[in-house]
Amino acid sequence: MKVSKRLYSYYLIWPALLIYSVFFVLPALTGLFYSFTDWRLDRENIQFIGWDNFERIFTDRTLLLAIKNTAIFAVVTVIGKNLLGIALAVGLNMKLKSKNLLRAIFYSPSILSVLVISIVFTPMLRSDGTINRIFEAVGLPSLSQAWLTNPALVIWTVAFVSIWQHTGFQMAIYLAGLQSISKEYYEAATIDGAGSWRSFRSITIPLLLPAININLMLTLIGGLKVFSEVFVLTGGGPGNASQVVGTIILRSFGEGSWGLGTAVNTLLFAAVTIIAIPLLIFMRRKEVSE
Repeated sequence: MKVSKRLYSYYLIWPALLIYSVFFVLPALTGLFYSFTDWRLDRENIQFIGWDNFERIFTDRTLLLAIKNTAIFAVVTVIGKNLLGIALAVGLNMKLKSKNLLRAIFYSPSILSVLVISIVFTPMLRSDGTINRIFEAVGLPSLSQAWLTNPALVIWTVAFVSIWQHTGFQMAIYLAGLQSISKEYYEAATIDGAGSWRSFRSITIPLLLPAININLMLTLIGGLKVFSEVFVLTGGGPGNASQVVGTIILRSFGEGSWGLGTAVNTLLFAAVTIIAIPLLIFMRRKEVSE
């Protein structure tokens, strides 16, 4: 009877495991194989070429620029979304009459399509757009920039738009974490003479670690896998100035360089795995120690 009960639990797992294997594990292994080949649209026979595709990735200037831009985007958005998310969550966790309205306002951009965001921001970010006009109106014309056409600024601009759109989602997760913290901790800290900053550092942050862990993982993985924001706002331009790994994969497949595109995709998968798993383990240990 006990054996049959154990087998019954495995029977429930097998359908999901089969679906996961067919639609994720098998394509991933197939892609890993093709990343070591010269698979192209204009070739009938596929030949094994070893590490040639990966050597090209680390020697081609455009591909290296895409990796650099992806790293910049990931770091900036992880920091921006989490710092602003915590700040908004703490502010909107206070006793404010309009806090529910403000929560809805700050959260609403995260449910919008990236295409809608691009329609709103593209005219604003032009050289003669709303943002530059505001700077000129307040007497700061020196701050006016070609936000989407300056190669040195474009990836930072896209990162800013992403932070604006998604910070509300991180705020909601932090709010849930804050509301699960008992007020008794803060009352005890006040009795002991702890100020607001000491309470935040010694009570809020340690007890908010599960929410911080979730948001760090979501923003990190989302930053490394960035595609839609760059694609709809700049298309990788001007020139190749805002190319990221995701747009390079699309371009490679569009040009028929399927082996190269698969190699770039494999590299992205490896980077996400290598960075995300150690960070997850570290954060989990911090949760336990706290």
